[in-house]
Amino acid sequence: MYRRTEGLSRRSLLFSSLALALPQKLGAIPNHRVTRFELLPVRATERTVWLMFRLWTDAGLSGLGEASDAFGFAGTTKQNAQRMEAELRRYFELVKGRSPLDIEAYRAAGVGVAVAGGLLSATAYSAIEQALWDLAGQALEVPVYTFFGGAVRRSLRVYANINRATKPRTPAGFAETARRAVADGFRAIKAAPFDGFPKAGSPSSEISSAVDLGIACTAAIREAVGPDVEVMIDCHSFFDVPLAKSVASRLEPYKLGWYEEPVAPEKTEELLEIRRYIKQPIAGGEILFGVKGFAPLCRRKAAGIIMPDVKHCGGLLEMSHIAAMAGADDVTVAPHNPSGPVSTAATVQICAGMKNFRILELQWGEVAWRSELVIPSETFVRGSIEVPQRPGFGIQLNDKLLSAHLL
Repeated sequence: MYRRTEGLSRRSLLFSSLALALPQKLGAIPNHRVTRFELLPVRATERTVWLMFRLWTDAGLSGLGEASDAFGFAGTTKQNAQRMEAELRRYFELVKGRSPLDIEAYRAAGVGVAVAGGLLSATAYSAIEQALWDLAGQALEVPVYTFFGGAVRRSLRVYANINRATKPRTPAGFAETARRAVADGFRAIKAAPFDGFPKAGSPSSEISSAVDLGIACTAAIREAVGPDVEVMIDCHSFFDVPLAKSVASRLEPYKLGWYEEPVAPEKTEELLEIRRYIKQPIAGGEILFGVKGFAPLCRRKAAGIIMPDVKHCGGLLEMSHIAAMAGADDVTVAPHNPSGPVSTAATVQICAGMKNFRILELQWGEVAWRSELVIPSETFVRGSIEVPQRPGFGIQLNDKLLSAHLL
């Protein structure tokens, strides 16, 4: 009898202490208010500028997001960075003075603008959504994945996108870069050997030469890495349907992990025709927005792998909705992520608990100091990245290094 009473007493004391602590913790949260933001354009290479975004509260917390890659092949110039800052300011007005936990209120107020505004607007909207989740995790002292049902994996498989690191863009150049990525521990790689493809209507001889070069580069990659490394090819929507079929047939000997965006992902009927003809899995959707944007790919089975990008698709919560929809249609998710380390950190959080996660992208070898731009440094071991257990996204910017590379 004494022991039973003692047990109840200890249990009662435990719940009493939690009851006292929890209201104090939760009671402080509404006092956090969003106050200001920073857009930090980081010059990585001549081609690449990472647009880091930081959202501040009156409690001194800062949450991170990334708004890179909103300008396509035009790249991010100072003028384009200013355009992004103006777009971010429009969305910032929706969160200014509010709790960083009011994420659904922000989404409800901003989603219509994002849908109507194109890629620039969608990317700005998504950057603020990312930063709000990072702030929420820090305020409650939990990793962001906690808000999405917890983690089911402690590390994520990652593939090395070797495209920007490859110089010269020849079969020998792609082969050498692929070998270095595999030596760095990656067991899956991707390239876009058809970049620079002639415009529609170009002479057939030019198109034929470009196709031959792209296939030769793919063959060189496969020979360099051997049969056990997964190889994916991104076509950047350069083809029409007949050419997409022809190229896919010629690529069959190289056993691709996927054939990415031979035509634009919005062209569902064309993708369906291609998919019915070819043997390789089709992947795509890197700049689509929201569940509605991805629904045709999944429901029509036009792609077996979708590639939402946390910077463009509407942010973390929207990516979780997209993944759930895709899972219902037996479609896997390989998030698009040819960006900086903040985008990677945000995507890791949502993939940690994603049931139909396949693999995550890394823009590999682009710049030597990339991993040090965040604290703790970004680390890949044997082609995987660990899911951090720290609050929020688990990183902060290395301001000293960042300031040395600002645009």
